[in-house]
Amino acid sequence: MSRYLVRQQDVRPYSPANHTGTRNFRLIGPETVGARQLEVIVGELERGKGALPHSHKGIEQVCYLLEGNAHVEVGGQKFEMKPGEACFFPADTVHLLIVTSERAKVLVIYSCAVCGWWISRCSCRGRSPRRSSPTSAPR
Repeated sequence: MSRYLVRQQDVRPYSPANHTGTRNFRLIGPETVGARQLEVIVGELERGKGALPHSHKGIEQVCYLLEGNAHVEVGGQKFEMKPGEACFFPADTVHLLIVTSERAKVLVIYSCAVCGWWISRCSCRGRSPRRSSPTSAPR
């Protein structure tokens, strides 16, 4: 695997917590390219399955629908997603996504809104000020 190029076929899938009928492939993260401030995941989901209602403490999430259709609920709003559409799940906001087509494929991006770390590394969970380092540009 290249330090800069990741192929989905080279990444081991996993089933995330609070999800059913879902196989995720973490393409960009600490174990693939050494990313420290975000994660990029491709998820493959089955009909009638997906993300159960949950939230991410201090973590923002973007979901871009690559293939299929899905019912989404976030922040008291309900809508139907089609390929080419993206939805934003703010930190600490309960959301769900259920596949309404035969299958779906999503691109998911996570980052902590406070410390800048990705979801599996963030320990502040929205409690501490944004971290800074001498090598990072101000935000």
